[in-house]
Amino acid sequence: MIPERLARYTTARLGTEGEAWLARLPALVNACEDRWDLVAGPPFVPGGAIAYVAPVLRADGSEAVVKISLIERENRFEGEALRAWDGRGAVRLLGAEPALGALLLERCRPGASLLAFADEEAADAIALDVLARLWRPVAPGHPFELAADLAAEWSAAMPDAYFAAGRPLEERIAGRAAATLAELAATADREELVLLHQDVHHDNILDAGERGWLAIDPKPLAGEPGFDAGALLRDRRATLLAGAHPTRAMARRLDRVTAATGLDRERVRAWGFAQCVVLGLSSHRVGYPDGAALIGCARLLLSE
Repeated sequence: MIPERLARYTTARLGTEGEAWLARLPALVNACEDRWDLVAGPPFVPGGAIAYVAPVLRADGSEAVVKISLIERENRFEGEALRAWDGRGAVRLLGAEPALGALLLERCRPGASLLAFADEEAADAIALDVLARLWRPVAPGHPFELAADLAAEWSAAMPDAYFAAGRPLEERIAGRAAATLAELAATADREELVLLHQDVHHDNILDAGERGWLAIDPKPLAGEPGFDAGALLRDRRATLLAGAHPTRAMARRLDRVTAATGLDRERVRAWGFAQCVVLGLSSHRVGYPDGAALIGCARLLLSE
């Protein structure tokens, strides 16, 4: 069974390449079962939009999770990041099979995400504690792309991305995002680098019982912590935008994040704003449903 969400967005993003990968998925699952001597259950539903993820039972009776991805730029070093973290703040890597695009991962039990917390402030405190554990200095010769280089690339690509997405926001905001990304890239510290998650949000942090709260689904980069702190600003965006005073709520969120981390408030805001525009345009281009909400968060951060 291939989750409908995964099938829809894989095809939207990757066209015939995505369709061919989806057709291979059953054989890839079988290959993982043979490779690791396990039995896979039905995939998690609705599951992710990028990878096939399913619970598995290993030969020794223990539980785990298998994650199969079409290897792309964002995920090609996911295994290396999990290996570097070694279970500190993130799920443990139990095995990797690059030829299959497959990872065997620790299963979190009970497994509820931070979205189960009605108290956003309490959830943010946990998320920031997880990030503090993940922000470890990268080793010399690391394979990870630099966040500063990605920011420069996003800046240069902004005009094309804006028109490819159908111009879903004011051109001046897209231009402001391009300028912000260029400035962040030019002023980034390229010496004191930490390992970044890139896609941290409350639904990517799970309750692992005695192991505490653990991050899943990294898209690793090397860079400054402000990049990840800015990513957290776009969390729970539908609820945020539906509130009575969303601009004030965003300002309070930014204050919480910067107070807890000691990071420069303006730099975190800048990273958060620019990422919202980049992801909002990308979401509009491929038909993700939250493109408008991402752009809404960008507007809040611009006016904050």
